[in-house]
Amino acid sequence: MTIDLEALYIDLHRHPELSFQETRTAGIAAQHLRDLGLEVEEEVGVTGVVGVLRNGEGPVVWARADMDALPVEELSGLPYASTATGVDPAGNTVPIMHACGHDMHVTAMIGAVERLVAERAEWSGTLVVLIQPAEEYGAGSRAMLDAGLLDRYPKPDVVLGQHVTPLPAGVIGVRPGPQMAAADGITVTMHGRGGHGSRPHTTIDPVVMAAATVMRLQTIASRELDPREVGVVTVGSIHAGTKSNIIPAVAKLELSLRYPDDAARAKVLASVERIVRAEAVASGAEREPEFHTEHTLPPTINDAAATARVVAALRRTLGEGAVVDPGMFTGSEDVSWFARDSGAPLVFWFFGGVDPAVYAAAEAAGTVASTIPTNHSAYFAPVPHPTIEVGVTAMATAVREFLG
Repeated sequence: MTIDLEALYIDLHRHPELSFQETRTAGIAAQHLRDLGLEVEEEVGVTGVVGVLRNGEGPVVWARADMDALPVEELSGLPYASTATGVDPAGNTVPIMHACGHDMHVTAMIGAVERLVAERAEWSGTLVVLIQPAEEYGAGSRAMLDAGLLDRYPKPDVVLGQHVTPLPAGVIGVRPGPQMAAADGITVTMHGRGGHGSRPHTTIDPVVMAAATVMRLQTIASRELDPREVGVVTVGSIHAGTKSNIIPAVAKLELSLRYPDDAARAKVLASVERIVRAEAVASGAEREPEFHTEHTLPPTINDAAATARVVAALRRTLGEGAVVDPGMFTGSEDVSWFARDSGAPLVFWFFGGVDPAVYAAAEAAGTVASTIPTNHSAYFAPVPHPTIEVGVTAMATAVREFLG
C-alpha cells in the first residue's frame, strides 16, 4: 500500500514536538520504517530512531532527517496550522510549530525509503536511516553518537542529509566545501559592583560595561575579519538589573557566533575573549568575566568528490537547471558530527519549498527578502507539492548514486 505522504506531512505539521520530546513523531516514523521492512530501534539518543535496510553486498549509506520543532506560534493561516503547546526546558509553556520544516524532512525520508524498498532489485548495499532528535539544540546527533551509533550499526561510507529552505520548489541548492557555518552559543557573565542608582560613583556598573562590550564586539566582523570572509557576531540577549534605581552587580550577554571553518572560529573566539576582558578592565571590574559555551556546532563541509557525484545524479534526474550553488549559508547544523565521528564524506543539500510562481513574482519585485518567509519564521510554510516529491526524489537519487 502506498503511503499518503501529504497526509503524513499535514499530520506531522499539526503535531510538532520540542527537542528531545519527539515521542509521537518518532513513533510514527518508526512504524512506517517497520512497515517498509526495515530493522528499527527507537530511543537511540533519547528519542532518536534508527532503521536498517540490508540489501546484499555493497556500501553503507547513512541518510538523516531531523524531526524537532521550535517554540514559535504559527501565524501561517493554513488550515492545518499548529495550535500545539509544550513545556520548554525552563518549565515554561510555549507555542510550538514546525518553523524549520523538519516535518517535511521526515516526510521526504519516509517517501524516499518507500521508493528504495520498491526498487531494491536495482541496487545493493545497506541503508541506515537516522530520524534525529534535537537538531534545534545542536545536540541530537551527538546524543545518538554517544548512545553507540557507530558501534551498534553498520559504519557509513557516506552520510547524506537535506533541508527545506526558501528556494522555489523544484530547485536543489548544493555546493562542495563549506555549505553551512560553524557556530558557538556562548554566555558571558560580566561582574560589577552593585549599588544605588543615585550613587553611581560607589559602583562598578555592569550595564555600562556590557553596553560598551556589545558595541565593541561588532568590530570583529567589520574591522578584524577580511571583508571576503564570512563571520557573524550576534548578541541576541542581554540581561541585567531588576529596577531603575538599582545598579546591578552582574550583566549577562548571550552570543551567537558563526564562521566558515575552524581557523576562523579560533580567530573570532580569541577576539571575543580579548574584547570582553578588556572592557571589564576598562570599567575597573574587580572580578574576571566568565565564559560558558552552551553549544558548539562544526561547519557543514561537503566532500568535493561525493558532492560532485550527487550533483551529477540530481541533474540527470531533475534537470540541468534544477541544481544551483546557493553559496554558503550562515545557519548551522549538527549533521556534520555523523560524518566527523565516522570519518565518512558528507553531502548535505537544500531543496526549495516556495511556490515557484510566488517566488518568481517576489524576485521580479525585488521583495524576496521581505515577503518570502524564512526558516524559523512564524509564517514559514513549505507548499506540500512539489516540495514533497522533490525531497523524496532528491534523497532517493542520492542514496542510489552510492548503492548502484
